Amino acid sequence: MTGPRRRVELVAPDPAWGDRAAAEAALLADILGDNLIVVHHIGSTAIPGIEAKPVIDLLPVVRDLGRVDRLEPALVGAGFQWRGENGIAGRRFCLKEDPASGRRLAHIHIFAGGSPEIERHLAFRDYLRAHPAEAVDYQTIKQQAARLHPDDPLAYNDAKNDWIKACEQRALSWRRQS
Repeated sequence: MTGPRRRVELVAPDPAWGDRAAAEAALLADILGDNLIVVHHIGSTAIPGIEAKPVIDLLPVVRDLGRVDRLEPALVGAGFQWRGENGIAGRRFCLKEDPASGRRLAHIHIFAGGSPEIERHLAFRDYLRAHPAEAVDYQTIKQQAARLHPDDPLAYNDAKNDWIKACEQRALSWRRQS
């Protein structure tokens, strides 16, 4: 983590999140070119009606991660911070911050087509969209985690982890039965 420790801030749902996701997706499409298959809006800002940290999570699916690696300078030039795999094998992770405020704007999780990580992320998002009561439960877990760890994003994430992992299993089962 660079700079000062980030505060965990959950905000009310914002209809502009979809527009922000589309704008970042268009920028990524310009950079990734014909290597890009699709860009998915994931994470809490992609789930209607729940509070979220105002950070857009995108999941670009590409044909070849090696080609993405060669585009690192272009991504950095467009304002993304390159973090490589950043703890998840087969991922290329970038983040974007507002240059003036340092406020986190976006997380980019790039995977090659066929990665099981893609199904996991999409199943979680789609399951919460289709099951509003589960989405409200997730919001409650996030609120509790934020109250417990307002100045520690890593502890905040850890506090949500057990619930998320259990929900991912429900989501994957639901997706495979659909």
